[in-house]
Amino acid sequence: MEIEGSRVLVTGASSGIGAALAPLLARRGATVGLVARRRQRLEAVLEACRAEAPNSRLWVADLANVERAEDVAVEAWNAFDGLDCLVNNAGVPMRRHTTELDYSTLEWVMRVNFLAPARMTMALLPRMARRGGGMIVNVASVAGRLGNANEAAYSASKFALCGWSEAMAVDLFDSPISVRLVNPGPIDTEIWHLPGNDDPLYSGPKISAEEMAEGIVAAMEGDTFEHYVPDMRAIVESKTANPDPFIEGMAAMLRAGRP
Repeated sequence: MEIEGSRVLVTGASSGIGAALAPLLARRGATVGLVARRRQRLEAVLEACRAEAPNSRLWVADLANVERAEDVAVEAWNAFDGLDCLVNNAGVPMRRHTTELDYSTLEWVMRVNFLAPARMTMALLPRMARRGGGMIVNVASVAGRLGNANEAAYSASKFALCGWSEAMAVDLFDSPISVRLVNPGPIDTEIWHLPGNDDPLYSGPKISAEEMAEGIVAAMEGDTFEHYVPDMRAIVESKTANPDPFIEGMAAMLRAGRP
């Protein structure tokens, strides 16, 4: 898609990847709608966007409320007289051993990471179809292709988002609506340090949110469905070909990292 002159709705825009992506889109000529829970931080991102795109706006919403998520999508569509792209970037981590999970936590993670993006997408698809085009960008995770240790709830939500995106891309293949799936690897954001999560087992290198934002823009402007930032496709392909060594390796990492 052409970024310049477009109207893009970005969820999870108050911090991390979203807070880097929204001003980048504005600098590239897009009018940006921002969605997140934390108004004060969202207003700071909006100020940066409006320096380049004065008609940008914000919506304060907790996307765990999937009905509110749908309302925001429709409100943004009406406010901007249409949207060219929805970037489903909002997400919550959940590092907790499967035996220590409870159903309410699992359901909350699924609502934020999968059901809200799906609900917002379903609200916009018929509108995009009637208008003659649009793009859905789902920011999932490498954990949506690899079952990460201590992340059963998180991986489940991201696997769901990956599967939804892939099947949707098939269903919409002959339509004017494009789908992009972006799978971040280790990104240096607050997701590693939020309360309610076990300490991360991973301690390796991470790329910046700004690098990740550039990767999302490249996916939007490109013509291929799935994108890994950084490029971890070889690991995913190896796991898919033979899951047992991957499971054994993850189990060993978990064993070494737990008291």
